[in-house]
Amino acid sequence: MTEQYVRDLEEADETQVAVVGGKGAHLGALSRIDGIRVPAGFCVTTDAFRRIIAEAPQIDDLLERLSHVDPDDREAIRTLGARIRRTIEGITVPDDLVAAITRALAGLGEQAAYAVRSSATAEDLPTASFAGQQDTYLNVVGPAAIVQHVSRCWASLFTERAVTYRRRNGIDHRTVHMAVVVQRMVFPQAAGILFTADPVTGNRTVATVDAGFGLGEALVSGVVNPDVFKVRHGEVVARTIAVKQRAVHALPAGGTQEVAIDARQQGQPALTDAQVVRLVQLGRQIEAHFGRPQDIEWCLADDEFRIVQSRPITTLFPVPEAGDQDNHVYVSVGHGQMMTDPMKPLGSSMWQLTAMVAMHEAGGRLFVDVTRRLASPASRAGLLDAMGKGDPLIRDALETVLDRDDFVPSLPDAGPGGPPAGGAPAPVETDPAVVTELIERSRESVAALERDIRTRTGPALFDFLLEAFDEHKRVLGDPLSMQVIMAGMEATWWLNDKLREWLGEKNAADTLTLSAPDNITSEMGLALLDVADVIRPYPEVVAFLRGVEHDGDEAFLGGLAKFAGGTGARDAIEAYLDRYGMRCVGEIDITRPRWRERPATLVPVILDNVRNFEPGAAGRRFEQGRQKAQEKEQDVLSRLRALPDGDRKADETKRMIDRVRTFIGYREYPKYGIISRYFLYKEALLAEADRLVRADVLPEREDIFFLTFQELHDVVRSNRADHRLIQQRKDAFRSYHALTPPRVLTSDGEAVTGAYRRDDVPAGALVGLPVSAGTVEGRARVILDMAEADLEAGDILVTAFTDPSWSPLFVGIAGLVTEVGGLMTHGAVIAREYGLPAVVGVEQATRLIRDGQRIRVHGTDGYIEILP
Repeated sequence: MTEQYVRDLEEADETQVAVVGGKGAHLGALSRIDGIRVPAGFCVTTDAFRRIIAEAPQIDDLLERLSHVDPDDREAIRTLGARIRRTIEGITVPDDLVAAITRALAGLGEQAAYAVRSSATAEDLPTASFAGQQDTYLNVVGPAAIVQHVSRCWASLFTERAVTYRRRNGIDHRTVHMAVVVQRMVFPQAAGILFTADPVTGNRTVATVDAGFGLGEALVSGVVNPDVFKVRHGEVVARTIAVKQRAVHALPAGGTQEVAIDARQQGQPALTDAQVVRLVQLGRQIEAHFGRPQDIEWCLADDEFRIVQSRPITTLFPVPEAGDQDNHVYVSVGHGQMMTDPMKPLGSSMWQLTAMVAMHEAGGRLFVDVTRRLASPASRAGLLDAMGKGDPLIRDALETVLDRDDFVPSLPDAGPGGPPAGGAPAPVETDPAVVTELIERSRESVAALERDIRTRTGPALFDFLLEAFDEHKRVLGDPLSMQVIMAGMEATWWLNDKLREWLGEKNAADTLTLSAPDNITSEMGLALLDVADVIRPYPEVVAFLRGVEHDGDEAFLGGLAKFAGGTGARDAIEAYLDRYGMRCVGEIDITRPRWRERPATLVPVILDNVRNFEPGAAGRRFEQGRQKAQEKEQDVLSRLRALPDGDRKADETKRMIDRVRTFIGYREYPKYGIISRYFLYKEALLAEADRLVRADVLPEREDIFFLTFQELHDVVRSNRADHRLIQQRKDAFRSYHALTPPRVLTSDGEAVTGAYRRDDVPAGALVGLPVSAGTVEGRARVILDMAEADLEAGDILVTAFTDPSWSPLFVGIAGLVTEVGGLMTHGAVIAREYGLPAVVGVEQATRLIRDGQRIRVHGTDGYIEILP
């Protein structure tokens, strides 16, 4: 039977990816859309590919070896891939397969010219486009040449770029098969690419057309710069006409050739505006059919557009669902929480259920809709001021949106806005007992939760948790707690503003808040120094922990007792975990493994502390900070008293210093309370997951992480799970890692980027937000995973973001640079607490600064110099 080896393109559709590959399935679907012209052709199916692979059993062994290669080991990938390609191309195509291809060609014109194009089963997927990863051959003439090029397409499944792309996207080589599309060749006057959404900004209302003369290969291969047209609402709104000196044309006997374009034609547009608008209309039809923005390859021949490819644009950040057609402006939650990685569905849904404001999920991240607050002049100023203090890039992006008069309508004021910026601090007395009371209230609430949750199982657990979430929000929204947090921040702003005005001091509050009391996050970093003190005197324990650092054994605590000093070491680590074990990197996502669940995460930091510090470092460090703050206070007050009206200024400043030192440490406690509660919720939900696994409802306990809280509730109630949904969620979550979440996103899909708009930094410096004063020079350590930290004294930590779990690293570094952050985010607060010069919000810092480079961090002025 030969029918299985060939399928007419018009018979293919999106349900047949396994048979005709991604490209073939899309082309088949395109050919069914009214008004869309697709060159006629057929698919050589994946059955043919499997038949060929079966002819060479040694390929299985090579694929097995390839599946274990590190995606960064380019030499191994190149060598193994080349062997597999040579093997495939060396296989004689069986006669019945050749006959099937020849018969299909006879129906279309045996001696006509064809395009022979790879169509892998892991290609043009919603989550991975695989654009350009396998081969395409143009203007192939004659059955023998076409069969030869089909064989080359099969082999191209194992090019270095295709193998690396699959490895990075978590796709097993052995599960991917190759079909081949054979289509009648089009000889176009112009060709190019249409993006139905702006590929740079993500704006779904703006289509972008790239166009050049001749075949599209000239554009794809970078031989020429294309004309670029932007179309919005059926109108060309921008155009750049390039000087196109070269084009790729088909040769009469087959193949292609690069040719020079007549000088008089080089500056002419490849398409008229009317043609561009007509092409975009076709693109909108295609987009509507597939239900998402498309990257479309097109040709223009005899004033008719032919579509030769359409694939989803996989790099666009998804738009939150609003349920209406109105304009919306969304602000990222992750940038404020110092966690911009994607969250699993259980994590994002539980953060939504326990948050104080409504949040919307997109791309595994959460966003707050600020449209109404931007639309009202009264609330707008307060919102912009709050955002600007936290992250100037967010404020600038919001102002960019507001500058577009038509996007955010101005609404009448609903009522008075928030307090004016820099106004009087909240009316709460400067009394340490207030903080003590708030901490006690939080502890009592967590203790009650721990006591009451133990007896709840099954559906009753979920009813209990919904009540617990109300208590969670009540504690979080405690008016006294909010007053204390605001009092600490307002006192900080007052001190920075007034001391700059009166004394010319920048960021004076940074030194005045060193070693402030009651800061649970800075205490967490210092407490790990105390753990290191217990371990340092015992070489056997240190050696054992070095082994744990290498192999990641999570059960290592039980093995400590057999060494001298091991019991004390175990007890010290256990005591640390009792107090801080609910924390972890990305802790706002309840699904992330906590330190209590993976204590080996802490071992590299403990060993760094053993190596880099002397005994008693925690106490000395805290006391040194306290003394520096005291000396700074005395210096500031004496200088103020020498000024006109100096006694009044000094008295006011003294009151504010007392206020900031009383309240600023508490800023970190509510998050500790949230995460303490989260760990208790998680333990209860995992107990339910274990029951579902025992009942064969779920294969793995962590499958619950890919369900929302409500969906998990339904599964527990019904004892039935949708395994397909769980797998789809796993695939989507993997794809979300490749997306960069924007600080500000509109309902048009536009990722609005802000700028610092500063001209007071040296040329070539990286600009950010100054959050902790001082200047430091040292070796940059670019670290994206806390567990892989290997720091020496004097190193400067460069990373994407730092939530509270990174604090133990802060005790051993000299400075901090992050891509995300604001004046009052956790990394900034702890950097000031420890006296580390710090600059945050430095766009692409982890790419622009290389690990090991020497850099100078200007924490007072907010920029980084890369040193020679």
